[in-house]
Amino acid sequence: PPSDLSKPYWDAAANGQLLIQVCATCGAKRHYPRLLCDQCYSDEVRWEQLSGRGTIHSWTVAHHAYHPSFANELPYTMVTVDLAEGTRALGCWRGDTPQIGQPVAGQFETGDGAPVLVFAPLDGE
Repeated sequence: PPSDLSKPYWDAAANGQLLIQVCATCGAKRHYPRLLCDQCYSDEVRWEQLSGRGTIHSWTVAHHAYHPSFANELPYTMVTVDLAEGTRALGCWRGDTPQIGQPVAGQFETGDGAPVLVFAPLDGE
């Protein structure tokens, strides 16, 4: 369940928006929400909406459901994406075999549970 720390992220995700923390002291972006900036250790934060666009940094195929809600999708592919705005995000893959450096766009899928960040190839890519 969302905590006070992560509630802005999950509220935005439920509305289809990727919102991340930005350190209000040094400007470092961080995704997933955390209490302290890993650059300057400040707890001052502001929130910024990102486009969800980026390129694939790495990917893997999961053969074990690390959360029960993914059990029906086994095996599933996860991608780590270098987002255009300068941080990384992890999400499920929707497409053929991903390629390192491939341009992608992310969005949230909603179902019975929490919104899930998914990435797919950019149209025409």
